[in-house]
Amino acid sequence: MDRRHRRLGLPRATPRRRTGSLRRAGGGCLPPHRRSPQHRRLPAPRRGRHGSPRPRPGPLMSETRGAGGGEALFYTLHVNGTDRDVADAWLGESLLYVLRERLGLPGTKNACDQGECGSCTVLADGLPVCSCMMLAAAAVGRDIVTVEGLGDEDELTDVQQAFVDHGAVQCGFCTPGLIVAAEHLLSVNPEPTELEIREAISGNLCRCTGYGRVIAAISGAAGARTAGSD
Repeated sequence: MDRRHRRLGLPRATPRRRTGSLRRAGGGCLPPHRRSPQHRRLPAPRRGRHGSPRPRPGPLMSETRGAGGGEALFYTLHVNGTDRDVADAWLGESLLYVLRERLGLPGTKNACDQGECGSCTVLADGLPVCSCMMLAAAAVGRDIVTVEGLGDEDELTDVQQAFVDHGAVQCGFCTPGLIVAAEHLLSVNPEPTELEIREAISGNLCRCTGYGRVIAAISGAAGARTAGSD
């Protein structure tokens, strides 16, 4: 810039001096966990992973004031073919928590609570989902099926019996999620290959069996169903 100004005969530009002192980024501010809430208004809550806003009260959901003065929800879930009311619930409760603690369905297991192990797998509108990663309020209006709803109370399903016959049940903690995943697989693919079985249960962790007996059980149940339909 100086060379250009000399060539054009222009006076050399002098930098403008700022008045006052500059404040470095974050200077003078306390760490976020030590700031007083009076510093400024809290930002709006972030949206979910897919940009979806918080569930709003609808025909099957209403908001009330809880005993502590906070916001509470009342809604109805359709679980295992029956409408179940959930009262005085917090918006952030997972479907896993509500199924176990509010509706008394302990078959859905709580292991990682991060959607990694598949022990909490249920069917939502016929699709397998990790109930620990789904808000219970977001399940309103959906058809939810847990391992308890796959068959009669007094009898094992053919998939459950196959797990017993093939020794695919050891500690049993992951078994409900595996059975739900297997039921979904056989409902959409009655004659799966071993590779398809492995893919279907790839989201379910088992530390006991090594999967060999689980795969054999699912394959055996598929064969029995096919033979029975002939």
